[in-house]
Amino acid sequence: MKLTKLEHAALILELSGKKLYIDPGSFTTALTGTAGAVAVVITHEHADHWTPEQLGRIVEMNSDLRIFAPAGVARAIAASDLDGVEVTTVQAGDTFDVDPFTLRFFGATHAVIHESIPVIDNVGVLVNDELYYAGDAFTIPEGVEVGTLAVPAAAPWMKISEAMDFVLAVKPKRSFPTHEMLLSRAGKELSNARFQSVTEHGGGEFFALEPGDSLDL
Repeated sequence: MKLTKLEHAALILELSGKKLYIDPGSFTTALTGTAGAVAVVITHEHADHWTPEQLGRIVEMNSDLRIFAPAGVARAIAASDLDGVEVTTVQAGDTFDVDPFTLRFFGATHAVIHESIPVIDNVGVLVNDELYYAGDAFTIPEGVEVGTLAVPAAAPWMKISEAMDFVLAVKPKRSFPTHEMLLSRAGKELSNARFQSVTEHGGGEFFALEPGDSLDL
């Protein structure tokens, strides 16, 4: 399975000539070449994780596309100008097979940003029992040995110590940074160094992927 990191929170997974997109949002360059997509996972409704324009670019090229998202995203898509787009609403404990991908979902809510801001739906996804991406939360997938972990690097809802503790708790074989578009180059280098340290502490390997970089899982 090939992983390609795009800007910010967006990922593409490719296997057997088919693609899975995760969180194509507003901080990600306009998607092109989306043919061959069988599914999209959207972890929550914030614009940096999905927009009607980005989702529309995938839908337009793939008539049998399946979209998986929590209830808040399903409502947002229904209220958008995307006509006829159906969403499979997911929650913790759900598992779906979309050949060649198996999707397992964890968690329920977005991390708290501030007490004045409502907490929204958020799900994490485990793909083919290999890649785990928690969205905007630090939900630990209990009972799972994570091969590859996407680690959020910067956001209004987190501090780096929490991300480091997340890596230490999950103990992945591999990790890489995501959710990093709010950081300067100096900030990215700092967070990468911290993530490398805690990943290696757990016996894993850290990959400082940049947008457009790929990794074979």
